[in-house]
Amino acid sequence: MGRFGAIHGEAIQSLSGCELVAICNRNPEKLKQAAERFPGTLAVTDYCEILGATEIDVVSITTHWQQHFEIAVAALKAGKHVFLEKPMAATGQECLRLTALADRSPGHLMVGHVCRFDPRASMAQAAIAQGRIGRIVSMHAKRNLPKAPGHIRLDKISPFMGDGIHDADLMMWFMQQLPTRVYARSVRVNDFAYPDLGWAMLEFGDRAVGVIETVWCLPENVPTVIDAQLEVIGTEGMLTVDCSNTGFRMVTADDNKMGDTVYWPEQHGRRVGALPQQLEYFATCIRDQTRPKVITPLEAANAVIVMEAAEESAKIGLPVEIS
Repeated sequence: MGRFGAIHGEAIQSLSGCELVAICNRNPEKLKQAAERFPGTLAVTDYCEILGATEIDVVSITTHWQQHFEIAVAALKAGKHVFLEKPMAATGQECLRLTALADRSPGHLMVGHVCRFDPRASMAQAAIAQGRIGRIVSMHAKRNLPKAPGHIRLDKISPFMGDGIHDADLMMWFMQQLPTRVYARSVRVNDFAYPDLGWAMLEFGDRAVGVIETVWCLPENVPTVIDAQLEVIGTEGMLTVDCSNTGFRMVTADDNKMGDTVYWPEQHGRRVGALPQQLEYFATCIRDQTRPKVITPLEAANAVIVMEAAEESAKIGLPVEIS
């Protein structure tokens, strides 16, 4: 029940046929605040209490990404359905172990790659699958943040793993294959745990190349919440997914920003958008007793593996092969 966990809670409450039963935060003060925000829920500091509650069918894991593996393993072993925020786990090996466990568990596992539920990205994927732009030869994506949100994150996660993973996943979704090699560079501007920016080039054999740009130190006065755009060029056409311009901009005495209209905006007191849609999709899969197909555990694992390779490439200054 951190910032994003609370957004998840509100999104779950917006879904028909779903009930938010329990919340967890190991910090008692933050848990108290969350309990006031979600009255009537069971509020605990130990997630094992949730996993032991037989009336709970599904858990949504929104902890720090390096804690995902341990909690997701425990949840799957407890027989729960698991919605796990991205990145799937701290390493590619942990992701593959989770994937193998999910294959033999009664509970479904779905990783929250919300961009696959962005209508703009899913329309692009459908057009590519239909052959509308021919064979992909080039892709370029940027997903950049102003300093304030970027600096909050840089002691917790790298730009590659935090945001670049979205575009790596979309590129693999569009190509329907992993890259064969990754070459990346990072630049450190400030003294955080991770470099402030990174660029990664994904080679898909001799067929196509994709470039991922992640900069977390844009000026504070840029109007976009996230400066994100994806361009795909094919042999017979091209397409662009522009997420920077949200269609809503407010200028006040203190601010000049575009608001989110796609991922999890509030409308009439409810969370709407791509996040509730992916949670609703997961709930439908559970009711229908079908494994989620829009994003599979292996695809989510591949996204971590590719960004892990990008970080290694940036560290050693050489390309890294993807086996």
